[in-house]
Amino acid sequence: MNINWYPGHMKKTIEEIEKKLKLVDFVIEIVDARIPIASRNPLLNDVLKNKKRLILLNKSDLSEDEQNKKWIEKLSTENNNAILYSAANPNSNLIIKESLKLMDEEINRFKEKGVNHGPLRAMIVGIPNSGKSTFINGISKRKSARVGNRPGITTSNQWIKLNPKLHLLDTPGVLWPKFEDKNIGLNLAFTGAIKDEILDTETLCLKLIELLDNLDPKILESRYKIESNNKAPIEIMEEIGLKRGAKLRGNEIDYTKVANIVLDEFRKGTLGKITLERL
Repeated sequence: MNINWYPGHMKKTIEEIEKKLKLVDFVIEIVDARIPIASRNPLLNDVLKNKKRLILLNKSDLSEDEQNKKWIEKLSTENNNAILYSAANPNSNLIIKESLKLMDEEINRFKEKGVNHGPLRAMIVGIPNSGKSTFINGISKRKSARVGNRPGITTSNQWIKLNPKLHLLDTPGVLWPKFEDKNIGLNLAFTGAIKDEILDTETLCLKLIELLDNLDPKILESRYKIESNNKAPIEIMEEIGLKRGAKLRGNEIDYTKVANIVLDEFRKGTLGKITLERL
């Protein structure tokens, strides 16, 4: 299953990020805690260079607690600070506190020179559907960014004055032209970072069922009241269809309906806390 999605505006976004980088002190990178590798755009490493990053493992309420701890340790480095976050439960005080902590050395340097730096400025980056718009709306307490459950909602840059100490620059979500690892593309598609309209959702669902069944058969068994018993993904999909009454005329399984059910329930966390990329 080949997955590639790189609209023209995304190339422009990368160029804009590079241009506006000189306007900010550091970067807030929104990462999906369920897929901490796939949800980090490798192109940004070249563009952002040595800018410090506050990495938010967003949607951490949908991922496994033990894996969250491991990823926080893995992603926190000398130049980066990683924290758990859930945009669904906004916490602007945490963002301000962690931003000041990350930039403490630079702030003190300005103070020693007697320079009034003014508010810290941070650029927000992340892939489509990572939760950036929900994050901004939550911490700014206003509808400053459009929100949707589809990728590609934010299409322009906008400044948000969080408080006198911190201003944020939002940017559109951006993917990259080619996924060298097919699992990267699949994980992005599973979590909704790529538009379903360009995907074969039935095949995508089969891939997700196979992955979840390998992680823990109980995930699907407990939710859909089925027995996987080493069945093939297509058989599990049919079992789910029968349990959910997803049938067409002639008693045939409505595979599209089943695919929509499983993908939607995974994305919403109805199947439980699941981390697809594990340490």
